[in-house]
Amino acid sequence: MCRKAFKRKRTFDRVRQLAYGAITCLGRHTITGIITSSGRQFMDWSGAYRVFRNKRVDTDKLFDVAREIVLEELSPDQMIVVHMDDTLFRKTGKKVAGTAWRRDPLSPPFHTNFIWGQRFLQISMALPDQQGACQAKAIPIDFHHCPTVKKISKDADAQQKQIFKEQHRIAKLSKQGSLRIQTLRSKLDLQGAQERKLVISVDGSYTNETVIKSLPDRVVLIGRIRKDAKLYTLPDKQLDRGRKKVYGDRIPTPDQTRKSEDIPWQEVKAWAAGKSHDFNVKAIKTLRWRAAGEKHILQLIIIRPLSYRLTTTSRLLYRQPAYLICTDNNLDIERLLQAYLWRWEIEVNFRDEKTILGCGEAQVRNPESVKTFPAFLTALYSFIHLAIHRKKRDNSILPRPKWYPPKLEQRITTSEIINLFRAHCWIKPTHGNFLGFLQNEHLARSLKNETNPLTAAILYTRK
Repeated sequence: MCRKAFKRKRTFDRVRQLAYGAITCLGRHTITGIITSSGRQFMDWSGAYRVFRNKRVDTDKLFDVAREIVLEELSPDQMIVVHMDDTLFRKTGKKVAGTAWRRDPLSPPFHTNFIWGQRFLQISMALPDQQGACQAKAIPIDFHHCPTVKKISKDADAQQKQIFKEQHRIAKLSKQGSLRIQTLRSKLDLQGAQERKLVISVDGSYTNETVIKSLPDRVVLIGRIRKDAKLYTLPDKQLDRGRKKVYGDRIPTPDQTRKSEDIPWQEVKAWAAGKSHDFNVKAIKTLRWRAAGEKHILQLIIIRPLSYRLTTTSRLLYRQPAYLICTDNNLDIERLLQAYLWRWEIEVNFRDEKTILGCGEAQVRNPESVKTFPAFLTALYSFIHLAIHRKKRDNSILPRPKWYPPKLEQRITTSEIINLFRAHCWIKPTHGNFLGFLQNEHLARSLKNETNPLTAAILYTRK
């Protein structure tokens, strides 16, 4: 299915070999490390660099394949839910294209740190296990490089300053996110999803005027909002003369509404953190917000903070409340809440792509390579999760360590997928199959005999 992303079959075969090397690589996921893992370290290596430097890989078509498969797995009555967020790849080279000083999102709240790195925007599509409140995987379907524009000289003329100002406006993350949403909606229409509504969940950095006012038709946005946001009701009646009234009376802020006893709490069931929870929420419909304009009639969802204990004997602690707005005033509260809670999976995507597949570790400086190679690894991450989606945990899956809970319905992690792939690649050529290895490992759980430690170490190695 990915053959259409390459102009020549020779290029397709080369990239396919590199894909196998990227999954089986045990060290840093540089291009040389991937070449070595694919067994081509004694051949000409320059072709692997030219593949990503000379625009021979169309990563957009790779993600088209991932999006097409997810649409096939979703039933017609399921929502198309996607998540959008940005991430940073740390770099050390000052000559790497697209790098700049960025604010470190992991810095403490009392002191902002800066890191040198690249900025990417990712969109992932939710692939739930079943209908209703359930867990869902996030499959990346778009990965876009978002560099900032370099400053121009102080002596630049008026025309150069105007060009820089326009480029700087387009390069902003909010504008790039808006453009990627419009592109996604048009691609879904081309893939036969014209009648299906697209629901996109974002964090507070994309819940702004730039994104909301430019939303295309049949797209619903769910995002976080400030606790002191100014929201308004619809106007009661229009005057015969004068300008049309868009905003009515101002309502209390979301934080004031949460503390008020006039609006009762509703109990909504949704899946989060590995199990189904009962959430207490407040919903206020038919609202307007100046950042959204008169095009959208919003609904506000307030989620009461959940209580938890660090230990069984510690005091009761509470998480922070959440305030959400939705551009669809008629969207069901349960589906709205579940769509937003699935958004955590895109954070899991970022962690796995960086720590397991080594996204961002390639030592390349070419402007085309720095954006194509991370997108290629992200597409590869989508393919291995789609390949395992229909596979249930059985005796053909490598057994988990004894300290993991023995749950048959527990989903397979990225590390387990890669270990299983390595087992097929390394054990099958030498032993025919690895069923005997699996049987020995299952026996080792109950008996005190020892299995081959070298085999277990190779299959467990991640870095």
